[in-house]
Amino acid sequence: METIAVLVLGEVFDLGLAAVLDTFATADELARGGAAGEQDAPIGEVTCVGVRRNVRTARNMHIPVVAARPGRRPDVVVVPALGCKTTETLRAALARPDILDAAALLRDWSAKGTLVTAACTATFVLGTAGLLAGRSATTTWWLGPFFRERFPDVELDESRMVVESAGVVTAGAALAHLDLALWLVRRRSPALAALTARYLLVEPRPSQAAFAIPDHLAHTDPVVERFEGWARRHLARRFSLGDAARSVGTSERTLARRLRAVLGKSPLAYVQDLRVERAVHLLRTSAANVDEIAGAVGYGDGVTLRALLRRRLGRGVRDLRSS
Repeated sequence: METIAVLVLGEVFDLGLAAVLDTFATADELARGGAAGEQDAPIGEVTCVGVRRNVRTARNMHIPVVAARPGRRPDVVVVPALGCKTTETLRAALARPDILDAAALLRDWSAKGTLVTAACTATFVLGTAGLLAGRSATTTWWLGPFFRERFPDVELDESRMVVESAGVVTAGAALAHLDLALWLVRRRSPALAALTARYLLVEPRPSQAAFAIPDHLAHTDPVVERFEGWARRHLARRFSLGDAARSVGTSERTLARRLRAVLGKSPLAYVQDLRVERAVHLLRTSAANVDEIAGAVGYGDGVTLRALLRRRLGRGVRDLRSS
């Protein structure tokens, strides 16, 4: 039977830890009951482990853990998020002795073949351990700029919900703990994962793009923030990088470089994010038809807008209007 260690760190995010454990428990009960057609086939032996004896959550709840040791290597380790809500608190947490000890433990386990996984802010623990260097990864969307600053050698795509790269799996924002746990269940049985998702009322969510707030990300850099303001005022016009650069007082090259460093995308791609955000708002709050909305956000016709919404959000106009 596969062994799964849930590495519980101090001030762990309560909801994230519960989501992982409850998803595994639900899948295990469904499997044992034969609901997925796989009688007596549990997902594995799940144990909460820690690098300290006394572990408390961000809400100050005590979590019983088994001492984690390099010699007792699990097949899979899941690291739930730290309960940090700002870059400042996360930066401080990553310097704690228990986090550094956890990073060393994860390096040891990974080198010996453990599948290492983490969600939300815990992806920074994997980065601190050096396990993401040269790999693809995701993280919680609102920490994308900080992640790029701290780990420039990682190919980050924070629009994705779950990313697997060379024996390391990362998941996005808070409720991506569910997506990560279901991803792990799916390794053993796609049918069991699908059934578990139905019991938990979780729909497939391959992307975080629909949940991101573009201007929140822009405010991490003054040049990017000025560009965001200019772009919002000119969404209905054809995009011009030259006009944008002149408006924010910088060169085209510098503007593109700052957007890439902070957001991991080109100026045009960011403008498309803003157009999608505005189009979704108009679909939900106005009676304008799709062609009218397309014109308001800089597209010539509704066909182009429909394709963009489907590509970026995985949802159609009718679905967005009814949500």
